[in-house]
Amino acid sequence: MQIIAPNYILSPDMLHENLSVAFDKTIHKIGPLQKLKEKYPDAEVINLKKNSLLMPGLINAHVHLEFSANKTNLKYGDFMTWLYSVIENREEIINNCDTRCISKAIDSMLASGITTFGAVSSYGLDLDACENAKQNVVFFNELIGSQATMADALFNDFKDRLNASKSIGRNGFYPAIAVHSPYSVHPVLINKALSIAKEDNLRLSAHFMESKAERDWLDESDGDFKKFFKELLNQHNSVSDSKEFLEYFNSKKTLLTHATKTNDKELDAIAANGHTIVHCPISNRLLGNGSLNIKKLNEKNIKWIVATDGLSSNYKLDLFEEMKISLFMHSDEPLLSFAKELINGVTIDAADALDLNTGEIKEGKNADMLILDLDETPTEELAIHLILHRYNISKVYINGKLEKGN
Repeated sequence: MQIIAPNYILSPDMLHENLSVAFDKTIHKIGPLQKLKEKYPDAEVINLKKNSLLMPGLINAHVHLEFSANKTNLKYGDFMTWLYSVIENREEIINNCDTRCISKAIDSMLASGITTFGAVSSYGLDLDACENAKQNVVFFNELIGSQATMADALFNDFKDRLNASKSIGRNGFYPAIAVHSPYSVHPVLINKALSIAKEDNLRLSAHFMESKAERDWLDESDGDFKKFFKELLNQHNSVSDSKEFLEYFNSKKTLLTHATKTNDKELDAIAANGHTIVHCPISNRLLGNGSLNIKKLNEKNIKWIVATDGLSSNYKLDLFEEMKISLFMHSDEPLLSFAKELINGVTIDAADALDLNTGEIKEGKNADMLILDLDETPTEELAIHLILHRYNISKVYINGKLEKGN
């Protein structure tokens, strides 16, 4: 047992002062330091600097690690231009990022306070690095393929990767399933994957309505994807529309990433089924996909969280940076309340979306915690300041173990 004694503790609804936390792998008790010492007389007491803030570890629910070698290979500004550049450079980027490269990306997330991440894995090349990561990992094995003739081969490869992830036995590692998108996965494959997800109670993720090209293809089998599918796959029509795609997930809560081009009917279906939208503002800007309509999500009581996406469409895997970009991108949102929503979107709300026992400083929760060194006494605008200013992260605990700092 250890007792940590910060000046301040950040919870979802308020800032607590002069309380301490007794923990091992989980948080056992929160209270005045002296009372905790009396209750746990053999516990090590961790004293901290003045103006220390204890807050939950950050959760990055959607990241593609296999593309971490990219820096200047890909083209930005337009989704289709980016996609063609991915196809052209994919082999080089992937071949240039071995386990050491992926581990470096994982370590960069740890340095920025990310204690849990959702790795969307297309090829399984990141499995070893994720197995050995210090963080909690939800490992989303991704299924892709819109051609019925290739369904069996693609599904067998997917099952092999999924089974490999299931063999990982370490604490804090969770095998999961990602269905790439409605335009890229055949309904036969979707049904097979969802049968496994339901039978094994695995977490689910999918990209949904990221671009205008996707919108036009699913609605009319037309637009920028028409040439793409004809030339690359000899495919002339979309394999499903957005309504059909969402219906596959009706009985299973799912993380839907991007959703910048959703319409009202789709949002109503998302709300009715309790899905969560994953907001990736930097990726959306770089690929020219516009901004997520946060106001409409809140009006419809749709849960949303914040993630970085991968380095194929970002310049760093840093949730403080992601929140900052979102704070300025959504200039119509009330500043303080929106800043609080953003912080919840990388802590308690992200934990809820991933069904993990973490994301807040609360008795019974896993001890995934950060210590930030504030410059001065925090004010009621702490949420804004946490996003605007890069405070030093002096300690990172994951499942009660000190993984950064001393």
